Amino acid sequence: MNSGSDQVAPRVLVLGIGNTVMSDDGVGVKVVQSLQRRYRFPADVELVDGGTLGLDLLPMLEGISHLILVDAVETGEAPGTRVRLAGEELPIALETKISPHQMGLKDLLAVARLMGHEPGEMVLIGVQPGSIEMDTELTPAVAEQLEAMQAAVLKELEAIGIIALPEPDSHKNAQKAQK
Repeated sequence: MNSGSDQVAPRVLVLGIGNTVMSDDGVGVKVVQSLQRRYRFPADVELVDGGTLGLDLLPMLEGISHLILVDAVETGEAPGTRVRLAGEELPIALETKISPHQMGLKDLLAVARLMGHEPGEMVLIGVQPGSIEMDTELTPAVAEQLEAMQAAVLKELEAIGIIALPEPDSHKNAQKAQK
């Protein structure tokens, strides 16, 4: 970056949303947790397991230039179908609720907008769930998408100039997590 530049470094929040005891609904949280274990991120990037917190997440949006949400999303497609939604596509996608936290997420984005804390750029990396029944395991169709969803988050970060560095021994940790 040019030292005479007035550009401000982006402040990025990667937010995994969902309930990990409702099978595929927890995919967003599981993606973020895996990224936290496997990579190091610059100080201006925060990865958060947002669970089902809804409006409690509002203070985290203050000063954020880029929001990357990771969540299960009802698309009407086959289970495991990945989707990338950006900007104004997000509120439309959240109209179809698959679990209670999505109402909280829709409210969170609406209140952030009203308070002037809406991030300038918003992207949702999502996947069509196969099941949101009580279970701590993902369905096979969604579990197969974990690596691709992580890669999609890393690609979004790269597009804004942020490179995540692999943690030492992250390959071994990834193998342990899969067992």
